[in-house]
Amino acid sequence: MPRLTRLFVKTALAYFVAAMAVGLLLALRPLLPADWDGAFNGLWPVYWHLFMLGWVTQLIIGIAYWMFPRFSKEQPRGDNRLAWATYVLINAGLLLRAVAEPQLARAPVALWSALVAAAALLQWGGGMAFVANTWSRVKEK
Repeated sequence: MPRLTRLFVKTALAYFVAAMAVGLLLALRPLLPADWDGAFNGLWPVYWHLFMLGWVTQLIIGIAYWMFPRFSKEQPRGDNRLAWATYVLINAGLLLRAVAEPQLARAPVALWSALVAAAALLQWGGGMAFVANTWSRVKEK
């Protein structure tokens, strides 16, 4: 298994645990004191991003990087720079979004809006790097 695949899978597992923890907090919200309510603002989008992009998408990308047909004998998994860019951009965007989204919900100011937009742009860039690196590996026998 390639090193980058192991990293994607282990990172995906960490995000799975984080998503389940956020989900648990959201489920416990009605049982907590009312003055804690503000701490939960913006956690639903964080939960879904941790779960879908952090866990599901990264697990898929990691396994696809490993299992898809070879690009060439010299570069079996395509351009490693694009593969690493995928990892870095998706995770930078995801972590930035996990911080900025709740802050935006609590205090809708331009800074938090800009950081959420930057996070989305980083995630989009990571997705495009994955597509660019994987597209030519999807071919007929």
